[in-house]
Amino acid sequence: MVPKTDFSPVRACLFDMDGLLINTEDIYTICHNLLLARYNAGPVPWSIKCKLQGRPAPESIGILISWANLQDKIGVEDYAKELHVLQEQEFRKAIPLPGVETLLKDLRGSKVHVALATSSHKGHFDIKTGHLEELFEVFEPQKRVLGDDPRIGKGRGKPNPDIYLLALKAMNEGLESGEEPIKPEECLVFEDGIPGVVAGRRAGMRVIWAPHPGLAIEYKGREADVLAGREEGQGSDAHEVGTVGDGWGEQYVSLENFPYAKYGISLNA
Repeated sequence: MVPKTDFSPVRACLFDMDGLLINTEDIYTICHNLLLARYNAGPVPWSIKCKLQGRPAPESIGILISWANLQDKIGVEDYAKELHVLQEQEFRKAIPLPGVETLLKDLRGSKVHVALATSSHKGHFDIKTGHLEELFEVFEPQKRVLGDDPRIGKGRGKPNPDIYLLALKAMNEGLESGEEPIKPEECLVFEDGIPGVVAGRRAGMRVIWAPHPGLAIEYKGREADVLAGREEGQGSDAHEVGTVGDGWGEQYVSLENFPYAKYGISLNA
């Protein structure tokens, strides 16, 4: 199909966090590998890693234990406890990914609204970002939607659209008097994970996919399906996914040198 090109200028940017803004996806892998090594297993290949993204912790741990054939050595609950100790240490070492600091600084100086929509629960969010307060100042507290937000129904995390629709609602509630409500099609979602891409597409928003190089290799040849939101199976909102080549999703290697003008974003506004 002919991709859509006559989009309205972007008025809002909505960001995932892990693996998109900071290198915590790599830290997750490090922690799993350290723990698996205690049981003479691992390291985790990306063919398995990509199956863990966007899943609840007990489910992803169960997949790992089964893959490593550790069912007789450790259960999900004990694995989670050991993993938590490692994560508390390693998450404090998180750093911004290439291009992130400049992108957020530029958007802060524009009229574009920004929000955070991360699956991380508040406890982990605080550990991951406590030493990066300046970086995250761009996201006002009321425009940070976390994975354990009570407004997100049970089982309604990514790839469901709820978290991005909540973030949009928060931005609209903070608009100045007389400013028109932001529409989903005026939003640009930034994601590294496939469940997040699907969530953004199901929310009716444009999506930037900046995957980890390892994930990009795993999905080589299937990029168009990912960008259309068609790599998560037939979920409850499957009718809301896009069409291959529709122009609503684009892939970038990183967030460096982001082409603002392409999306109608003026940094001098």
